[in-house]
Amino acid sequence: MFTTFFHELKAAKIPVSLREYLTLMEALSADLANRRVENFYYLARASLVKDERHLDRFDQVFGHVFKGLDLMSEMETVALPDEWLRAVSELHLTDEQKAEIEALGGWEKIMEELQKRLQEQKGRHQGGNKWIGTGGKSPFGAYGYNPAGIRIGQKESRHRRAIKVWDKREFRDLDDSVEIGTRNIKVALRKLRQFARTGAHDELDLDDTIRSSAHKGYIDIKMRPERRNAVKVLMFFDVGGSMDWHIKGVEELFSAARTEFKHLEYCYFHNCLYEEIWRDNARRWNEKTATWDVLHTYPSDYKVIFVGDASMSPYEITHAGGAVEHMNPEAGAVWLKRVMDIYPHTVWLNPVPEAQWEWTHSIGLIKRLMGGRMYPLTLDGLDRAIRELMR
Repeated sequence: MFTTFFHELKAAKIPVSLREYLTLMEALSADLANRRVENFYYLARASLVKDERHLDRFDQVFGHVFKGLDLMSEMETVALPDEWLRAVSELHLTDEQKAEIEALGGWEKIMEELQKRLQEQKGRHQGGNKWIGTGGKSPFGAYGYNPAGIRIGQKESRHRRAIKVWDKREFRDLDDSVEIGTRNIKVALRKLRQFARTGAHDELDLDDTIRSSAHKGYIDIKMRPERRNAVKVLMFFDVGGSMDWHIKGVEELFSAARTEFKHLEYCYFHNCLYEEIWRDNARRWNEKTATWDVLHTYPSDYKVIFVGDASMSPYEITHAGGAVEHMNPEAGAVWLKRVMDIYPHTVWLNPVPEAQWEWTHSIGLIKRLMGGRMYPLTLDGLDRAIRELMR
């Protein structure tokens, strides 16, 4: 059965290795899960999953292979056959009948009773109010009712009264095909790191203190600068127009970036980069900054990230005077090339789904100008963009 679990994980494209599988088997042999389903779930997840993006798929495979408590009960010698948990019928009780059903006395009492019934029960059960099965009033099973039950093998909640759901998926928003949220992008951005020790010596250097003290014969405290992320990031955000449809995702990206990077600079543009940008949307018309000033201020070791849907008239990119808001003296393509020439590590994040890029001519133009370094605003796209920035 555990071999099936391993193969199902591989089939779901979760990069689990044989070494990790053997580690899990070794942990189970040492009884680290204490023969408890919940402990086994967390032990398997810790042993086999290396990336948060795969947690949702792991939960799906776990639920599919083990089907709740089918193959791993709280008691060592008891296993629940699959057919017990099939939904044969649904029990419909009146409000008066539901009001008569009382809880067993809290979590500990329910778990104690579950272990006892797993030992006592000898066959499949349907209906009733004691044994584990379907369509009854027992606190254990599926497709019935109890105000404080443990749901086992049921597709979804019906009365929203279960106090424990073994097969509930908690990580569906971490799949790498969905648009990123603030929490998820923080996790992804942590890969964009180059640590260095700079600044004041305010952190204890334990190794050097021990070495120096042993050499001198007395305690010699050694300090060192704190280890910080030395990556410097310059972000250009497209605002207004069609970008209004993507405000939520871009705000989450911006919030996460401000948290993760100590050296972060940002500014705004509309549609394509031209001779002026601005740093405050509320004052965009009277407090603009020359783009050349920005390019001359921040050195070439900055990582540059453009964020925009790249959806515009192609003339805004290719022709002087093509901008929709002003008469630009130089084409947007000229300014994008200047940025690429100065900053070798530059990418473009696009909130438009990648499958739709070919529908808009300007997206293809921008992607070619970026040397193909355009990525969708998803966890997978961000991961690819970060790998490009770290090259």
